[in-house]
Amino acid sequence: MNERVIGVLGGMGPEATLAFYGRLIENTPARKDQDHVRVIIDSNPKVSDRTAALLWGGESPVPLMTSGIEALERAGAEFVVIPCVSAHAFLDELRRRVRIPVLSIFDAVAERVRQELPGVSRIGLLATTGTVTAGLFERRLAESGLEVIVPGNEDQPRLMAAIYGIKSSGGRDARARAAAEVRSVAERVVALGAEGIVLGCTELPLALGPGDVSVPVIDSLVSLARAALRVAGREAIDWSAAASEAHP
Repeated sequence: MNERVIGVLGGMGPEATLAFYGRLIENTPARKDQDHVRVIIDSNPKVSDRTAALLWGGESPVPLMTSGIEALERAGAEFVVIPCVSAHAFLDELRRRVRIPVLSIFDAVAERVRQELPGVSRIGLLATTGTVTAGLFERRLAESGLEVIVPGNEDQPRLMAAIYGIKSSGGRDARARAAAEVRSVAERVVALGAEGIVLGCTELPLALGPGDVSVPVIDSLVSLARAALRVAGREAIDWSAAASEAHP
């Protein structure tokens, strides 16, 4: 089987990287170990905070991200995915610095929204303040004909605090409080007219899933995993067909 090797530039954060790899496994048609794709992961949590760089002129994450991609290439990766949405604000600069392709999570999510929610015209975007301020994700969704709704001025700081709460090692109670905040903000975005929710930060799928809110939820990690499989030369599992076979 002629497959391309997937490189994962991870660590932003570590748990999101772990969750991405899980989504990759779950979406790969496989009956045995050898049916899975080869994946090389560089998980470097020392990459500087992407939101701080975007909003307040903090240390740029680009140098360490560049060295990580170069390390993945040396290890045998043929293209790279980054399971961190805020890092994609620096994607153009990264692509200029490296030789191997780097996929866009913006493209992966926009394509999946159009495939899975073809009747939706207004989509809610939950993301870090850095991602929302940069506006690149909103622009890509708008290019697909979607009106994008983001949390209001009172709710965005709540969401950002919840994202940092998910990243922290605060235990089950802290995670539960963060998840409750995410659900609350999501429902307020739905009340503004959103017909679906994009989890535009890779920490958010750790706290919010399908059925947790009153509209469909698009998991950015699943979107990126399925896009990576396609580029690697594999077709992801068609879950709708699988469900039909299970319940004829």
